Amino acid sequence: MDALNAISPIDGRYRSKTESLAAYFSESALIRYRVRVEIEYFIALGQLPELPLHALFTSRPELVEKLRDIYRNFTDADALQVKEIEKTTNHDVKAVEYFIKQRFDELQLQPYKEFIHFGLTSQDINNTSVPLSLKECHERELMPRYRELLNTLEERARQWADIPMLAHTHGQPASPTTLGKEIMVFAYRLRRQLDTLDQIQFCAKFGGATGNFNAHLAAYPSVDWLSFANGFVANHLGLERLQYTTQIENYDFLAAYLDNCKRVNTILIDLCRDIWTYISMEYFKQQIKAGEVGSSAMPHKVNPIDFENAEGNLGLANAILEHLSRKLPISRLQRDLTDSTVSRNLGVPIAHTLISIASLQKGLGKLLLNQQALYNDLENNWAVVAEAIQTILRSVGYPNPYEALKQLTRTNQHVTAQTIADFVETLDVDPAVKERIRAITPHNYVGYTLNNIN
Repeated sequence: MDALNAISPIDGRYRSKTESLAAYFSESALIRYRVRVEIEYFIALGQLPELPLHALFTSRPELVEKLRDIYRNFTDADALQVKEIEKTTNHDVKAVEYFIKQRFDELQLQPYKEFIHFGLTSQDINNTSVPLSLKECHERELMPRYRELLNTLEERARQWADIPMLAHTHGQPASPTTLGKEIMVFAYRLRRQLDTLDQIQFCAKFGGATGNFNAHLAAYPSVDWLSFANGFVANHLGLERLQYTTQIENYDFLAAYLDNCKRVNTILIDLCRDIWTYISMEYFKQQIKAGEVGSSAMPHKVNPIDFENAEGNLGLANAILEHLSRKLPISRLQRDLTDSTVSRNLGVPIAHTLISIASLQKGLGKLLLNQQALYNDLENNWAVVAEAIQTILRSVGYPNPYEALKQLTRTNQHVTAQTIADFVETLDVDPAVKERIRAITPHNYVGYTLNNIN
């Protein structure tokens, strides 16, 4: 497919940022994961003494790795072969079964072909393949990118730990803070949510047509199929088997995962908007790259496009995550097909998230601190030390200090350093208290900094 002809920007404009996800969420990847589960299930069945497969693997121990090579060496040509079979079966999982049977012929395993997909329904394959692909994407792609962004934010927070900055609550000047601490707020929130995300289990449904191992028990009633299935899902696939299901997975843990991703992305949207605002306030400038254009009409412009791009893609990701988490846990009676078409879109919000993270990393890397702008904003807002003054006065029993500072600062007159100095001279307090007050400026009234906390 030519990227210029792609309908989705995921496979078009942003292909370079999302290409790695094809290994987990493309049609070819889904087929490969299905083949993998079928092969691993066949191998696991060979461990049961009650089944004729046990003698096969005992006599041909090298067969295990040869079977695994079917999915290890799986190619796009193999995927196309499965799709060709599907044209006849009109069933995607059955096509995988027939594909494997053809490979078994090549391995001289004709007598054992009917143990492929033995006792299973298609959802035993889908509801193991999809969580397995998501788990491996989480471990190899999504979580490493999230963690890299977290590291970037923590580095910036430490870099700017002692940079005083005027705070803005309700959009109005407020008690000063430090730039480093404000960035650390986002890193702190992000770390806690990522730690939670890492704890969510990747679950699978594996239990036959309606989850009760009906066919398995009918064929081999002496086998403890519950223990077998729990061990297979845990040891061969690295997933947790849900003990009570219908024909499909319950999707509750998947919904929790998607909701957690949405919370992480919401934190990043908040970050995008704050950094965008700081740029508009000129607290940050942006590195200029030769040849780049900020506006087709206004040559002077350097727009915060990286943060805008990130915010837009995070919004798209969250809209899809929201739908997936609300829809997937709901299914009519023992199953309907709505989960199948919806779950095929799991890679879409992850793709938009990766695009966003790349844009955020790029934007953060272009930020140039404009310390003079931060200094000027503080110097122009001496009224913010009123909180400190009235609190000190409270501590020494001065009458009505809040009201006195309110009268001083809530006028149309601009409050300056001289305004505060003149006010201090009028106070009937101990000279030592006056000295404490005089020492306070908008530039040092920042409370604990990161260096104090850490």
